[in-house]
Amino acid sequence: MRSPQGAPQDWERTANSIGTTAGLELACGDSFGNSPDDACRDSVGNFRNATRMVGTLRLWHVSAGGIPALLLGPLAVDSTARNLGVGTALMDHALAVAKARGHRAVILLGDAPYYARFGFSLQKTATLSLPGPFERERLLGLELQAGALSGAFGMIVPTGTLEAKAKLVRRAPRARAA
Repeated sequence: MRSPQGAPQDWERTANSIGTTAGLELACGDSFGNSPDDACRDSVGNFRNATRMVGTLRLWHVSAGGIPALLLGPLAVDSTARNLGVGTALMDHALAVAKARGHRAVILLGDAPYYARFGFSLQKTATLSLPGPFERERLLGLELQAGALSGAFGMIVPTGTLEAKAKLVRRAPRARAA
């Protein structure tokens, strides 16, 4: 097997595989079988190569002017893994999982030329806004179900449940042996 164009020597092409281990859905490789060896995306959107994370993507529950949606971001790929399909693989996986879990729409703030290949457009977010200043042409939407953002108007706000913060316990330093 050959390494993808420009990939580090220890990376190889792998076949696409999907499996379940202890309730954690894993998908290795993208739909074209292009991924670093041992690279897997987990259910929270991380893309790992054996011992280090090379990419991540997060989805957040929001209300888009009263309509339930997901806000995508950040999408980040380590500079050593750019142009290898990691970002595309993360996007494909995240959108497929969102749709499979019954989410109807995804919104993001990003570069229209990059995200258009996944179906995002300005038309779906024309009547939506964000708190604070933002560049209108970067607010993009994708309907996973036709008409999901119809009638969406107003502010995009978070709706996820807040987790209780864990209490940190400060322990006395251990005594050193003499």
